[in-house]
Amino acid sequence: MKKMTAISLIILLFVSVLAGCMKKETAPGAATGTDTGAAGGKNITLKMFQFKVEIAEPLGKLAAEYEKANPGVKIQIDTVGGGSDYGAALMAKFNSGDKPDIFNNGGFSDLDKWIEHLEDLSDQPWVKDMVAVSKEPMTKDGKLYGQPLNLEGYGFIYNKDLFTQAGITEMPKTLSQLDAAAQKLQAKGIQPFVNGYGEWWVLGNHFVNLPFAYQPDPNAFIDGLNKGTAKIPGNAVFENWVKLFDLQLKYGNKNPLQTDYKTQVTEFATGKAAMTQQGNWTQLQITQTNPDIKVGFLPMPISEDAAANDKLPVGVPNNWVINKNSANKEEAKKFLNWMVSSDIGKKYITDEFKFIPAFTNITADEKILGPLAADIIKYSKENKTVSWNWFKFPGGEASSKKLAATMQAYVAKQKTKDQMLEEFQKTWESLNK
Repeated sequence: MKKMTAISLIILLFVSVLAGCMKKETAPGAATGTDTGAAGGKNITLKMFQFKVEIAEPLGKLAAEYEKANPGVKIQIDTVGGGSDYGAALMAKFNSGDKPDIFNNGGFSDLDKWIEHLEDLSDQPWVKDMVAVSKEPMTKDGKLYGQPLNLEGYGFIYNKDLFTQAGITEMPKTLSQLDAAAQKLQAKGIQPFVNGYGEWWVLGNHFVNLPFAYQPDPNAFIDGLNKGTAKIPGNAVFENWVKLFDLQLKYGNKNPLQTDYKTQVTEFATGKAAMTQQGNWTQLQITQTNPDIKVGFLPMPISEDAAANDKLPVGVPNNWVINKNSANKEEAKKFLNWMVSSDIGKKYITDEFKFIPAFTNITADEKILGPLAADIIKYSKENKTVSWNWFKFPGGEASSKKLAATMQAYVAKQKTKDQMLEEFQKTWESLNK
């Protein structure tokens, strides 16, 4: 009897230990986001922190589709953009301990800034389908750390009907031709430009990119600035670029420094101006505001060389990255892969986000994407593009904001052209230490 009792106790103890071990093995599955299924007690909240205001609503709907297909997973999306400081908001999230699982990174200097927090995504199945231009910004030491959102381009968006009303039959591709077109528009009582210079990124990212992109070798010029062998003041490309700046101010709205993104796009869409500097990401707002408007892209000429000017800046606006210390990073990887491989995800990217895909396995109907994306695709196919360079600036977003502040001072006539270019140089040197 005593022997049986001892054996029973040993068996009972063994079963208890085994049960404990099994609990310890299954718990991490739920915590890390592995696909245990609803019966396995999966209960995960993926936190996404993103900056593209224009896709906030359809992204929420796409997340709901994923939740339906993956019981036990909830996706919480926070959007900070539209002129807000995404970089500062993201840093505040990390400092507070409320770290997102998925967030955005621009690549190059922004990648260097955040790389200690980023998961290596080199082994993900979608990497093989990336278009070539999308890899460089997020690659470091042979490893890939980001999934590109899309391809985008920008330039002068123009209202085709207003151009027709002004009798403009030849699209301007030089500074003098653009000036002549603006004069024709004014003569018909049409405001040539609406400038949204209340937004730092319109100036400090997109507009100031031109004199970098049109250097004979942009990367060599930036490297020269970093090494102190190149200078912005006196550079011929920058000198020509200021002429385009002056032209927009001459023929633009009276209060550009008080004009934000929404106002800029709305005024253009409602026909209050014939041109505006923006990108194909405005297609949704333009179409929603005025479904009947006919729009297209014009290059942003900085010289009298029509062939050299007939290009559009095209690049990857941003990337999805994963917090490498997230307990849910495996589920985050699964979601990103689903977004670019499932039929639902691919449809949302093109039909709902109106994105130009950065993946060869996603085809897009230009009629669905809209005329602005169609122009970007056309210029890309013809190899008539120039590079995006602001992510290469020292200090990343900080330098762009300082450059923008200097340009805003120029708009307000608080600085001369020479003072503006000298301030650019000082900004670069101060952040390149």
